Amino acid sequence: MNLSVVQACLTETDLDRIRRAADHVRDHDTDQVLADLLPGLTADERADVARHLGYDHTAVLVFPASLDGLRDELRDAGLDPGPVVPSVVVRGRLTRRYGAVLGDSPVGIVHVPVAGRTVEIFALPVPSGSPLEAVAADERSAGHESHHAFAVTAPGRVILAGLRTLLTERGGAVPDGGGYNDHENVTVLYFRTAGHRRFELRLPGRQEPLPDPALALLDVMTGAWATQAVRTMAELGIADHLAARPGLDAAALADLTGTDPDALRRLLRYLAGLGLLTAADATYHLTALGEPLRTGAEFSMHPLALLYGGPFYDSFAGLPYAVRTGKEAFAHRHGRHHFRHFAAHPELADLFHRGMAASAEMFTPVPRLADFSAARRVIDVGGGNGALLGRILRAHGHLEGVLLERPEALAAARPELADLGDRCTFAEGDFTDSVPPDGDIYLLSRVLHDWDDDHCLTILRRCARAMRPGAELLVVERLLPSSTAAAWDVHMLCNVGGRERDESHYRRLLEEAGFQQTACQALPLGAALLHAVRLDAPLQGRGELRD
Repeated sequence: MNLSVVQACLTETDLDRIRRAADHVRDHDTDQVLADLLPGLTADERADVARHLGYDHTAVLVFPASLDGLRDELRDAGLDPGPVVPSVVVRGRLTRRYGAVLGDSPVGIVHVPVAGRTVEIFALPVPSGSPLEAVAADERSAGHESHHAFAVTAPGRVILAGLRTLLTERGGAVPDGGGYNDHENVTVLYFRTAGHRRFELRLPGRQEPLPDPALALLDVMTGAWATQAVRTMAELGIADHLAARPGLDAAALADLTGTDPDALRRLLRYLAGLGLLTAADATYHLTALGEPLRTGAEFSMHPLALLYGGPFYDSFAGLPYAVRTGKEAFAHRHGRHHFRHFAAHPELADLFHRGMAASAEMFTPVPRLADFSAARRVIDVGGGNGALLGRILRAHGHLEGVLLERPEALAAARPELADLGDRCTFAEGDFTDSVPPDGDIYLLSRVLHDWDDDHCLTILRRCARAMRPGAELLVVERLLPSSTAAAWDVHMLCNVGGRERDESHYRRLLEEAGFQQTACQALPLGAALLHAVRLDAPLQGRGELRD
């Protein structure tokens, strides 16, 4: 053995990094490593995670002059290394990071047992004077390949899904790819922390990998394409055609829709990839996801597809303006607020009211979630086409209702509520000016999120002024922090200048306007029902508007 080669194999810097990795493996348990990597997890959450995985090893990348003699020098350092074998995965990552400068240089991997765990040493040979010295300097500084690893002891799909949720949503970790290592017969899932530290989960055998971050980002960025594909499916009536005649091929659908067969086939393939259709033997069928696009479906989302892919889609092109200024992009692009713009274009107003009806599924539990037994008169303030009021009146035959809305909204509501006869009356007006008095229960459904806090307080105070003490107010809104409400919050910023809020925010607004919130119940489609009562205390001191 050439001792000069062995002694020159590793720098003192790299030997020190290996010693520190060995000390870490020896001195830390699973809970300590999790607490260090993911301080956002509570002690109970760490204990839950630790039931399903264990601290397995710490890895470090070093840069010997040669792979020859590496094991001998590690032994001289008091370690017991295994054989040096090729590391295809790390070499691939280094190649992607540094390109051709890596040339055909091998990357070795050697495992060193320490206190029942392992130090995993990756080794990239860097001869003196080589261009790879710059690579070594960058890697030592950034520590790209340094990581801690956990072995998953119960790698079932349910356990893995739960671990992913805890590590990412609660711990703040970001998935960073992964794959199957056939040399060790393990699947490795990589993560990065908020502090850009890496760790990995190791699962026995071949498991489903996490999505590649770049591909996942591409999926997010092409979401606009999906919006337009769904809009086109709705515009062409494809769901209706397939509901009437399941199993049509592209040529038959092209005849029915007046489209180019090849172009339509390409759209259908994309829609199948989105899950709205299935394609088998060149014929197409609706899926459960595509069913709501039928015009005859209960709570049909056909008008929403046209609305989201039409005027609201256009306004989102102005989102940078809305974020920079805090003003709605719709008015910036169209010259006026979307309510006024839609009022001036009856076809858009009709589409908007039909689109709002598509979300009426959220109202289905309301008649049984509130106590209407002692009430006589229900007043729906800004209730659109009256979908919620109609559902309540039909469920409780002793009630009378009043719908307060703008003229164009009342025109859409009258045919929808015609079966209720003289039990429902229509009041034309503006709820920022006045609200009909003498109601026992008042409804504000998807109204407050259209407005900023000052306008919300105006609306709530108008309701309070019209209500007797003890009368009940029912508010239907989506609540942050749900992902559905977060998306709608950006929509409200872009299109109407309003916002979604969390429950405590609504509670503060209600209290300032003279109400006390008494309950909050979940509704379908990510909505919530807030119950509030009008307090006895006078409104002076709460900033009540004066005429």
